[in-house]
Amino acid sequence: MSDDRLRDREGYEGLLASMGLEPLGNWWLPGIREAGTARRLLAVAATDGEPASRPAEAAALLLGGGREFLLAFEGPWSPRGCTGRAWRRVRIGAADPVAALAGLLTGPDPDPRGLLLATTDGETVVRAVSGPGAGAARPLVLTGVGARIAEAAEAGARRGAEDAAAAWEAFRAGPDPAPAVLDAWAEALTVNPGTPDPVRRELLRSFPELWWRLPPDELVEMALAHPDPKATLRAVELGRRLAPDHWARLLRAAATERERWLLAMLAADWRTALDEETCALLAADPSARVRAEAARLPALPGHLAALLAEDPEAGIRATVCRSSWSVLPAGLRRALLTDGSAGVRTAAQLRHHEDRTLSREDFVREELGEPAVENCRLGPDLVEHLLATGDARLRRVLAANPRLDPGSVARLAEDPDEGVRYTVALRADLTEEQRAAIRVDVDPSDRSHTLSWVADRHEDPEAMRVLAASSHVLVRRSVARARRLPPDVVRRLAWDTDRVVQLFLAESCEDAPAEMLLRVWTWWTGSLSSPGRPRTHPNFPREGLLRFADDPHGRMRRLALDDPGSTPELAARFAGDRDPEVRRRAAEDPRLPVADAIRLTEDPVGSVRAAVLRHGPLPAAVLAAALPDRETARDAARNPGIPPHVVRAMAARCVTFAASVQGA
Repeated sequence: MSDDRLRDREGYEGLLASMGLEPLGNWWLPGIREAGTARRLLAVAATDGEPASRPAEAAALLLGGGREFLLAFEGPWSPRGCTGRAWRRVRIGAADPVAALAGLLTGPDPDPRGLLLATTDGETVVRAVSGPGAGAARPLVLTGVGARIAEAAEAGARRGAEDAAAAWEAFRAGPDPAPAVLDAWAEALTVNPGTPDPVRRELLRSFPELWWRLPPDELVEMALAHPDPKATLRAVELGRRLAPDHWARLLRAAATERERWLLAMLAADWRTALDEETCALLAADPSARVRAEAARLPALPGHLAALLAEDPEAGIRATVCRSSWSVLPAGLRRALLTDGSAGVRTAAQLRHHEDRTLSREDFVREELGEPAVENCRLGPDLVEHLLATGDARLRRVLAANPRLDPGSVARLAEDPDEGVRYTVALRADLTEEQRAAIRVDVDPSDRSHTLSWVADRHEDPEAMRVLAASSHVLVRRSVARARRLPPDVVRRLAWDTDRVVQLFLAESCEDAPAEMLLRVWTWWTGSLSSPGRPRTHPNFPREGLLRFADDPHGRMRRLALDDPGSTPELAARFAGDRDPEVRRRAAEDPRLPVADAIRLTEDPVGSVRAAVLRHGPLPAAVLAAALPDRETARDAARNPGIPPHVVRAMAARCVTFAASVQGA
């Protein structure tokens, strides 16, 4: 059989076809433990000398009178490209399925030792092991997988401290793990609550890609002390957390033009108001691209803006027009309006006409285009021309212009184009009565962002009262993003007919009420920006949650473990719950019995296995086996049950590895 057939999906399907098998459904088999569980159990059985079965008997057990079973390829005998953890449900098409499957279990192509087979419920597993004769293979059969896992978990829980010491000693004496495992350890140990602070700092010093976890002061100190200049740039990838003085220190320490340019660019991107001395250094830099970034900085002092406005580079002069026009002297403004560069003239004209009326004639002559329509103070003749245009897109741009007169806004509010009316309805200068009168349809399922003009008023209680009663859902959603709100506004928004208003209140407002938070919990699972909300909100209820222990919905059942009155017995019960979300919550509970924690390491759902490896009260032998494994290393290394001396040994290996990579 050619290896080429395995290079893509078609090759895999072709391999199954050559074996007389038809793939069924997709790779996702809910409720079935991954193939790795079967692999580990079979390895233990082979070591214990469990006898092999006859091929026909094994085939009959697998099929159970039908034609379907689960298949995975594994080990060094598997066809190239087919090794993996996933089962595939297949159907055998032969007239005599038992005989055909028995033939697959004895070879020769593919080698049966590369096959891992299971019944459709995963409770019986089979793999071929080498027989007594040359090239011979015999099937090894294990039944009752779930019971074997439970039995092993109970046995593991009974083992005492003496086994723990031996397990950790064997782990420390083991070979160095793969580089990917060491990277995973380093990342996990920096957040493991059991890692001593000196060890954590040493790891962070060796792995700059983890510096984002440091407080800003420590991050900058670490970056400045590090010999690799690239580390400084990695340190500021999350520049939003850095204060202006942090940026100033990094910029002054930059040793090369490229470092200064990249740091200045990042500082400008984050709209950092640097001190005058640092701005002056950047504005006088010999590198044009550094000066170009200096021209983008907000709150640039007037004399430095004037210096850059006379820069020989036209792009820099244009940038100063856009960013610092208001602080430029009148004479310099006039010069920029007649600059020899068309790009500079356009940038200057756009800023000039924010305060001075732009006529239709000047608009056409200067070819100012949509940017002028969107932001300039437009003359009546130009407005009439734009209102009469048949270009609906241009009218939408006009509708967003904050300097448009009220009469023109009123006409656009009745525009036949839905998009024009939609834009008008979100203007900051409308009264709520005017906003309500505009015919506009808003799809509540569309993604929405906080309106900037509403965010600017978040600290104004009276404005929040008015806007919270708005007829426009996007206005109310923007109000709900405020960090603090008056009690009456909170009460109104907590019962808003739009669920996203309630969600935003749960995610952003510190005053969100407990009743609403519990209500949102029933349907919202968390976002990337606020992954734990609403459950991690300080106002989320904790008392009285035991009443949900028997709730028919798993999402509500799991809350019972958050009640201070919950028990280890409840955690153990939830470890066997039918809902993986409930099992995951049990896996995170410190009261979970050890045997149940061990059993959950073989759970069919990956998130449950990860949770118990991170948080579960697992014995040393289980953690020591999971730590060198590429698939489980990152989660296992976060477990606080790893003893401090083992943490130090792991960290030392990580630091040595990092040093070898940096020195290569």
